[in-house]
Amino acid sequence: MIGFLLRALVVAFGLAVASRIIPGVSYSSTESLLWAAVLLGVANAIIRPILVVLTIPITILTLGLFLVVINGLMIELVAHFLDGFAVAGLGSAILASLVVSVVSWLVSWFVGPRGQVEIIVVRR
Repeated sequence: MIGFLLRALVVAFGLAVASRIIPGVSYSSTESLLWAAVLLGVANAIIRPILVVLTIPITILTLGLFLVVINGLMIELVAHFLDGFAVAGLGSAILASLVVSVVSWLVSWFVGPRGQVEIIVVRR
């Protein structure tokens, strides 16, 4: 449970960074940003796998680049259902998904799979 909450905080941070960089992404409050992160996690866990399976042919044709569009669609879906989080269009959502992915990737260097900060000690 702590791992999910930590990942939700990381995604919320990524969405906040995306709202600063990308003009079409905005949120009204920190609470709506946190709800957007939680809803995005739920959508990625339930709806995204179904879309990935249904779009295998186009994903193969585009050499996997269509998965970026699916990530943008997940952000669009969250913006559609959450009032305090807005995305101007699919282009903004795709760019936001790229920003969230990069931020999550950078943070994952420091956070382990169990949701804890990992420190490696090397003794000589």
